[in-house]
Amino acid sequence: MDRKKELKAQYKEMRPEMGIFIIRSEVNKKCYIETTQNLRGTLNRTKFQLGANSYPNRELQKEWNDFGAENFTIEILENLEYDKDESKTDYTEDLALLQMMWEEKLLKQKLEFYKK
Repeated sequence: MDRKKELKAQYKEMRPEMGIFIIRSEVNKKCYIETTQNLRGTLNRTKFQLGANSYPNRELQKEWNDFGAENFTIEILENLEYDKDESKTDYTEDLALLQMMWEEKLLKQKLEFYKK
């Protein structure tokens, strides 16, 4: 029983990588960006959903199917560091700000976004 409590406490203390990633079409230079508090988990889910034809963004899913996975790149744009104040657990605003900054950068590069 103590082992179970110990594992639960360890899990609560885990701090997964968080940040923003991009899915970019090499065919039409469109992209989709998303922020998350769990990059690895969200990336795994995204790749699985795209492969299973069940990604929520229908426009992106259609082009993924039409162009093929080999014509897309998925990469992490930036990691968001945890605050030194360890009591902070909500990074929603920080991630929203990060997304706005990256949207501006990508628009300057003349990239078009998939509609959300």
